[in-house]
Formats: sequence, structure tokens, C-alpha cells
Amino acid sequence: MPDTQHRILVVGCGAMGGIFAAHLTRVADVTALDTDAAHVAAIRQDGLRIEGEEQFACTLRAETDAAALHGDNFDAMLFLVKSGRTADALAVLRPLLARNRPLLVTLQNGMGNSEILETGSDCKVARGVSLDAGRYLAPGRIAHLIRGNTTWLGPTRGEAADSAWLAALLTEAGLPTRTLDDPMDAVWSKFVFNCVMNPVGALLLGVNAARYGSPDITALIDDMARESTDVVRALGGRFAFDPMALVHDTRAGRRPVSRHAGSMALDIARGAATEIDELTGFIVREGERLGIAVHACRTVYRLVKGLETARGWQLAHPEPPA
Repeated sequence: MPDTQHRILVVGCGAMGGIFAAHLTRVADVTALDTDAAHVAAIRQDGLRIEGEEQFACTLRAETDAAALHGDNFDAMLFLVKSGRTADALAVLRPLLARNRPLLVTLQNGMGNSEILETGSDCKVARGVSLDAGRYLAPGRIAHLIRGNTTWLGPTRGEAADSAWLAALLTEAGLPTRTLDDPMDAVWSKFVFNCVMNPVGALLLGVNAARYGSPDITALIDDMARESTDVVRALGGRFAFDPMALVHDTRAGRRPVSRHAGSMALDIARGAATEIDELTGFIVREGERLGIAVHACRTVYRLVKGLETARGWQLAHPEPPA
């Protein structure tokens, strides 16, 4: 039975948000907030279904409007919206923060999210990364494509003990989680991986096997990883684990080629804004500021920005049938 002592709001119930929300229903009282009306309607009617190696369905409260939550108390809010929407999501939730000052947690890609949560509230803030991966399939359906990896969680305002209870809940729910005094070593590791693999996956149109089947792409990935690592180290960052370990294992045949090409490829396909500015764009800006060569990252950044524009135009001006 869920532990009703803990009430958790998952802000953004897409691929990763859905995975976290569904698992947490096993151990907590979970509410999901998402702007996708069809997705929320499906969850309300049939529950949220997780598909993949482990398949299950769960029931949870789902809302599209934060105003429906006013008057509710939450122990934690997990932010899993796209990085560009963090400030807006926090703004609509601000009336809830004064009631009991919940723990605000970002498990998002990219830089700047924890800073937004800190400057926009006086709550304790935790930052983390998950190495699992998922895909939104249809309203009410999420595929859990990569599972079983450790989630890393630690404070940016507060102490590790402030989020230890949440780490224990996630572990009990089937998402192994480790608490750190300083989460940045893990954040930097996942960040470099995303800066490299997400935009490359988008440029390869989501064909993940192409990341490993072309010597030119292999060289590009290595160049981007080296540049990103140089920038992070120049900023004083360290790595909790090798950012490219999954890539190296796949190249060596120790892991199969994943079916998950990254969220950026999916964003491009549906004409949505990507997180390129919060990922590779950060490396480009900081590299230029620090005088570090980031030629490969700059080129890929520019190509993805162009691809965003081209896909948006393509969807707005569909070709008539031949």
C-alpha cells in the first residue's frame, strides 16, 4: 500500500516523468501535472501504463491546470518538464510553495534548472540525474527502454539528509537511488553524455544504429566528448563516472545498441523545441568564454538549431500529395 505520509507531485509526466510517477505510486501518494490534455485524460480514464521489459499499469491523480492543486500539500515536487519550461512551471506552482515548503527536485537535462528553482523559491532544492531512458508512446502509455541504472540525487540548497527519504522511496519503488552530499559530479557526467549523444541522435534522424555504424560519426562523437570534457574541467567540474562509458561498452559489444536515440530526436520529429541551448549550447558558450576550442560542438549546435527551424517550417507547410 502507498505510504500516504509522503505526497509527491511529478511536474511533467512525459517519458521520464511517467516512469518516475508510475513507480512512485507503489510507495507514495502521487499526483501528475502535465499540459498534454489527451495524456492526462487517458491517465484519468485507464491509468498510466509502463511498457517494456517490465510492464504494469497504475492509477494516479493527473491534472493539466496547477490551479486544481491549490490547497494541496506536497512533500516533494519532481520537475521533469523540458528545461525551457522550468521557470513557467515553477511560476504556476508558487502558491503551493508557501503552504509547506516542499522539497524541489530537478531530474532534468541541461544546466540552469536548479538555479531557477532556487531563485524562484525559498524551498530546499535537490538536483539529480537518472541514467534510465523512456519514450512517450501514446496518451497514457510510456515505454521504459533503459532501466535498472542508479539515479543520483543531492542538494544544491540544503543537506543530503533533506532528500534521503526521497532516495529511499525511489529505491523501494524499483528505481535504485544514491544520495550524494554534492550531486554535481554525477550531473556533469550525465550532462556531457547528453551534450554529445542527444544532438547527434537528432541529426541522425533517430536511427541509433548509425551512431555506431559510421567511422565519421564515431570520430565526431569522440571530438565532442573531448571538447565537452575540457570545458567541464575548466569550470572545476569532476566526473562521478565516465560520461561516455555506455558508448564505449556499446562499441565494444558489451551492451546492445539501444532503441533509444534520445529525446532530442523525438522533439525534432514532432516539431517541438529541443534542449540544445541548455546542453551543447552551454558547452559552446562556456568554451568561447574560456577560450577553449569547441569546433565540433559549435558545428553540431548550429546544425541542430537549423534542423529545428527546418522541421518547424516543414510541419507548417506540408507538401500536397503527389
